[in-house]
Amino acid sequence: MLFICPRTILHNSTMMVFLVAQLHHTSWPGGSHVLLVLLDTTAVLGELGWKTYPVNGWDAITEMDEHNRPIHTFQVCHVMEPNQNNWLRSNWISREAAQKVYVELRFTLRDCNSIPWVSGTCKETFNLYYMETDEAHGVKFKPGQYTKIDTIAADESFTQMDLGDRILKLNTEVREVGPITKKGFYLAFQDIGACIALVSVRIYHKKCPFTFHNLATFPDTIPRMDSSSLVEVRGTCVNNAEERDTPKLYCGADGDWLVPLGRCVCSVGYEEQDGTCVPCRIGFYKAFPGNIKCSKCPPNSFSHDEGSALCQCEKNYFRAPKDLSTMACTRPPSAPRNLVFNINETSLVLEWSPPVDTGGRRDLSYNVLCKKCGMDPQQCEPCGGELRFVPRPVGLTSTSVTVLDLVAHTNYTFEVESINGVSQFSTLPRPVSSITVSSDQGGPSLVGMVKKDWASQNSIALSWQEPDQPTVAVLDYEIKYYEKEHEQLSYSSTRSKAPSVIITGLKPATNYVFHVRARTAAGYSSYSPKFQYETGDETSNMASDQGQVLVIVTAAVGGFTLLVILTLFFLITGRCQWYIKAKMKSEEKRRTHNQNGHIPFPGIKTYVDPDTYEDPSQAVHEFTKEIDPSRIRIERVIGAGEFGEVCSGRLRTPGKKEIPVAIKTLKGGYVERQRRDFLREASIMGQFDHPNIIRLEGVVTKSKVIICPPFLMAFSCFVGRPVMIVVEYMENGSLDSFLRKHDGHFTVIQLVGMLRGIASGMKYLSDMGYVHRDLAARNILVNSNLVCKVSDFGLSRVLEDDPEAAYTTTGGKIPIRWTSPEAIAYRKFSSASDAWSYGIVMWEVMSYGERPYWEMSNQDVILSIEEGYRLPAPMGCPVALHQLMLHCWQKERNNRPKFADIVSFLDKLIRNPSSLLTLVEDIQGFPESPGDVSDYPMFISVGDWLDSIKMSQYKNNFLAAGFTTLDSISRMTIEDVRQVGVTLIGHQRRIVSSIQTLRLQLLQVHEEGFHV
Repeated sequence: MLFICPRTILHNSTMMVFLVAQLHHTSWPGGSHVLLVLLDTTAVLGELGWKTYPVNGWDAITEMDEHNRPIHTFQVCHVMEPNQNNWLRSNWISREAAQKVYVELRFTLRDCNSIPWVSGTCKETFNLYYMETDEAHGVKFKPGQYTKIDTIAADESFTQMDLGDRILKLNTEVREVGPITKKGFYLAFQDIGACIALVSVRIYHKKCPFTFHNLATFPDTIPRMDSSSLVEVRGTCVNNAEERDTPKLYCGADGDWLVPLGRCVCSVGYEEQDGTCVPCRIGFYKAFPGNIKCSKCPPNSFSHDEGSALCQCEKNYFRAPKDLSTMACTRPPSAPRNLVFNINETSLVLEWSPPVDTGGRRDLSYNVLCKKCGMDPQQCEPCGGELRFVPRPVGLTSTSVTVLDLVAHTNYTFEVESINGVSQFSTLPRPVSSITVSSDQGGPSLVGMVKKDWASQNSIALSWQEPDQPTVAVLDYEIKYYEKEHEQLSYSSTRSKAPSVIITGLKPATNYVFHVRARTAAGYSSYSPKFQYETGDETSNMASDQGQVLVIVTAAVGGFTLLVILTLFFLITGRCQWYIKAKMKSEEKRRTHNQNGHIPFPGIKTYVDPDTYEDPSQAVHEFTKEIDPSRIRIERVIGAGEFGEVCSGRLRTPGKKEIPVAIKTLKGGYVERQRRDFLREASIMGQFDHPNIIRLEGVVTKSKVIICPPFLMAFSCFVGRPVMIVVEYMENGSLDSFLRKHDGHFTVIQLVGMLRGIASGMKYLSDMGYVHRDLAARNILVNSNLVCKVSDFGLSRVLEDDPEAAYTTTGGKIPIRWTSPEAIAYRKFSSASDAWSYGIVMWEVMSYGERPYWEMSNQDVILSIEEGYRLPAPMGCPVALHQLMLHCWQKERNNRPKFADIVSFLDKLIRNPSSLLTLVEDIQGFPESPGDVSDYPMFISVGDWLDSIKMSQYKNNFLAAGFTTLDSISRMTIEDVRQVGVTLIGHQRRIVSSIQTLRLQLLQVHEEGFHV
């Protein structure tokens, strides 16, 4: 038998030197994990100093590689000898912070079948052991103290042929060791009869490395032993950042960061750039923390330092306390222009034009300052409280004010100043427009002493001397009076052709103030001085005197009545014939109107136009109720209307509780045409009876008239004819101002309830055949229970050929923003045009009184609507409500919903509040595969859609940009439209409006849609 030494087998093959030279610099595996190496035998420069037991078991071979670096290798190959037990032990290794370590072995192993003359003593495995200790020790090696990790086998082994071809198989095995609780450990390798070369040993543990995430830093973190347990690590925001939500990461057992939570955001004055927060540049700012970019300073402001949170206003520019930091700085307005005055019968009216420069703000208002001067212009003083300003002297939003109670022989200087939200911050004098007015410009007073002839509980008889100027012809006198205690709240007036009057309807034992002026062909004179007289009480002994007067008056009236009867006897036949003809003609007109204009529904009253009456006063008599003025108590002036003042007060009805009312008055000196126009609205309102239509309580058109013959003129007579319209009082005023005052205070259901009430009122009007023609939030009144009622009836409208294309009424211009296209172009008013206006009212309600079409000019509004533009949904508007708006704004009027359909739809929404949860701004897109595209409501391709809106010239633009499906079109923004190549503003508006409509149509395909 030939005996071959194992050592000879290895060295003769030159296997080990070749192996080390070829494999030493092969890269270590490890993937993307960060590894903390505790030991790497390939990196040790000196001797390793590992121990072998027995000494002649494992051999340590150190060779130098081509870079003159040592290569430490251990080998053993005693395959010919039985019962091998060779141990190799490492030095003591500190575990540092690791709970679990990894041992990576790189080795070669020879196939036992390739070694000749080997008995069953050859093995192809070896064992790996470890022992934990708190410190290194030099005690004798005891294998029983070591714990086995695993038996290591080779995946690849080499043969003698491999040695000849210099091809060696390198094996890499990794084993986990742990948990390790002591400070360090020893490794041990046991050979039981294999032919092995241990090329290298690397011991390491894993960590989650230091990292940045969402502007937070996370330190190196050692994972836990348990692979199912994560280590929660809280991040630290980078410099100039702050926590939005606590930033966290979790360190996994394999050293990977998992489950990112929370984030940091850049603080005010800083923006994110490459994972850090850098200060805003000079001229830029950032007012709120967040990962948004710094913004350029708003107009008229600048930041002079880096990292600015606010841009400072330039000189003479300011921000109001409620202005956002993102708003431009503004300045006080210039002075009002074109200040003029007009003495209009009982009052002085100041009017002016808005200033040229509003300072860049919308909160413009006006203050009226007054000074009065005597004969010496240098001696002036503030007017004090003797003048009354309607509606008020300060905080005016309109460009006019009415001044009452001017004192005779006095020069007044009125100054009007413009102010806005920043006027208080300016140190410069406020610019004003001023004008000087003499109270005698209406003529000197022609009335002297006003005497009280007698007084009863409810009446006072007054008289005065006629003017002593024979050339002055007095047409009549105006007597103004009011309660002494309520002189700043309301007043009454009456007229008399004679220099005496009996004023009735007064309160017992009450002081009244009276002053009188005369009307001549040249106009009104100034008022007489004020005179104060008191009515009698219940114990007054005026009864006997009144009895005497009554006898005289009764006799006079009896004689005059006989004269009137005789006169009427001769006229009655012709008069009756005229009345019958007029009545027949009026009835014929109304019959024709009903046949041609509207076919009434069975059981529903039909509206009758007062203009069809030959005598308009007959319509007032037929449709309204006359109220005795003594039943009305006026409490205060609440506004100024087209025909006179608007007051609030109380109406007393016999047997019923007093109710609050609003009283529209016709100012003194009216002509018959004004009286007829004033009462026309009452004739219309009197025909309506619905909880969502403003209720007419009645009118005051008549007064008790006592006609006295010439020989009794000393007792005077009552000839005043007050004219009033009395309606129910709506505590919250107009809907638009009410919503602006309570912006954001109501739920969607409450707003829908308001809209439902308005629609119900309009359905009633539509069923009666009445076309409102001026439906807008400003003409909807709101009571204390949030019930909305339609008002403002009977105004005539004429379309003027002016550039602004606005309707003109007797009350002023009505902007076209509420008016349908056909009404603007062809004066075609109908319930369908009212439906268009109702859609605008819906938009006003959902935007809390915002101005429709914002700052667009009227001409731009007309052009945009004609090109297909429609108002977008206000913020927070449910999809269903904006769909209804778009239906109301259809160009073809016959396609718009009827008011009955609108009421029904709103009722469904109220009964199903969940249908109001989907908001327009929540619709980000639609399903990727909505189904067959042919199911879309209107179009089957992008080309068809562009053809339908007359934008086919952009087909190639959309296709080239990748917008090839209706779904992709529905997600486009205005910026996308511009980038496609649509540069004309009108075309951009048309396309964006159509995209919004398309988006809603697509939504109908996938969700429950709008069905009227």
